[in-house]
Amino acid sequence: MDPAPAPPAQASAAKGNPLLEIGITILVPAIVLMQLSSAERLGPAGALVLALAFPLFWGVREAVTRRKVSGIAILGVVSTLLTGGIGLLKVDPFWLAVKEAGVPLLIGLAVLGSNWTRWPLIRILVFNPNLFDVERIEQALQQRGTQVAFELRLRTGTWLLACTFFFSATMNYVLARWIVTSPAGTEAFNAELGRLTLLSYPAIALPSMVMMVALMFWLARGARQLTGMDLGQMLRGG
Repeated sequence: MDPAPAPPAQASAAKGNPLLEIGITILVPAIVLMQLSSAERLGPAGALVLALAFPLFWGVREAVTRRKVSGIAILGVVSTLLTGGIGLLKVDPFWLAVKEAGVPLLIGLAVLGSNWTRWPLIRILVFNPNLFDVERIEQALQQRGTQVAFELRLRTGTWLLACTFFFSATMNYVLARWIVTSPAGTEAFNAELGRLTLLSYPAIALPSMVMMVALMFWLARGARQLTGMDLGQMLRGG
């Protein structure tokens, strides 16, 4: 149940209510885990299954609605299933921390590795046609002969983007180790997992989103200098 927030370009292109998404994937599962895990109610296993059903439902719903499944969405579903497996199989909580760090770490490594390919992932996650008028920008770069300089900025941006995911991985691990200390499969474990879910959003997801937005504006400023276009002209529909 680690937060793996979509990059700004994807978030801005997404349709739907972000508050509803936060409620279904974070608030409701946390409340279920903290309030319904007692033996008198659903019990630890029942509450865990119910809590994880909400983010799974949301992920499937988004895939069906958009008719497209992204790699990040698949990682999110796998992460949720692993959380359920750790709780139901009563695995050592240490592995929950490893799992929490693993998803953003894998994304960060994929982003970093793409820097040695012809198509850095920053072009998909940040500088993409959903947000920027890529064709118009590339035409301006070609006219000014600044394509190479812009490509170098994209390469640097890829490193910075990977760092945001590495930050998320580190904080996920630290927070999980700090909060979740009770044996898996217990009421205390569920309550701690609920608190982890609540705290991870302001402590990890929001700072990561701020970093990504800052990266987007840094990239846009470089593009403005190299193309002579203002931000409004570079944005899709500008």
